[in-house]
Amino acid sequence: MRIVSGGVTDVGRVRTNNEDCFRIVESLNLFVLSDGMGGEAHGEVASALAVETIVKHCMGGQSDPAATALGHSEPAWSEKAKRLTNAVHLANKNIYEAAEANPEQHGMGATVTTAWIDGSKVSIAHVGDSRAYLLRSGNLQQLTSDHSLVAEQVRRGILTAAEAEESEMQSVLLRALGALPDIEVDTEEHMLFARDILMLCCDGLTRMVTEPEIAGTLQAETDPTRAAEKLIALANERGGVDNITVIVVRVGAESRGWFSWLLGGARKKAARNGAAGGS
Repeated sequence: MRIVSGGVTDVGRVRTNNEDCFRIVESLNLFVLSDGMGGEAHGEVASALAVETIVKHCMGGQSDPAATALGHSEPAWSEKAKRLTNAVHLANKNIYEAAEANPEQHGMGATVTTAWIDGSKVSIAHVGDSRAYLLRSGNLQQLTSDHSLVAEQVRRGILTAAEAEESEMQSVLLRALGALPDIEVDTEEHMLFARDILMLCCDGLTRMVTEPEIAGTLQAETDPTRAAEKLIALANERGGVDNITVIVVRVGAESRGWFSWLLGGARKKAARNGAAGGS
């Protein structure tokens, strides 16, 4: 797979500091996004620590594949899915211990949504209400489940989706990094195909911009960084009440060299002669 990606973060129109943090490691096709909580600079500390821990742990896998495992692991998971999950558990541990060691940081925490692409497979590890989406053939699918009070109420039928969007309890999380010594991490693996678009974002986007608008922007703008910028601009037009961070990853077929070029040239010639057609 040929991967092209871009990410942007913005403070928004209301907040004075940006508690979001993200990192793209192109050499690994690793993408990490975290939304910090805790007020003042503490949210910034938590999100930066989450991203730094996860990236360091995943990069270390190249030289230390037998690193100590943390948390639950499914036998069917790939090695990258296992290591990514371990990294999120380690991030939770580091944030929790930092808050315990520094009284002024008590209560800090962070969400995290991560994606690690390996060939045609992507591993997703997730805690909180930041999201991962997959756009395929015009259909936008949310790959992650929000660990929030209103999302749980929707799942139980207590609230409708429309009521949840209007709820004042949207920011109440049931699961976040740093809140407890141990954390449950949602981990999934999905197959990727050419022309798929993967997007990671914080709730500063999804509270302001609808999913049809997200899908339309991702389809209309082929450059990942510009697509992220346009989504952030749209969220700011709606008020920008929170920090906004977006990572866009486009998946393309890998070129197969001279044979692919030769085959493409033959198809073009056939099409000009009226012997072949199609899109």
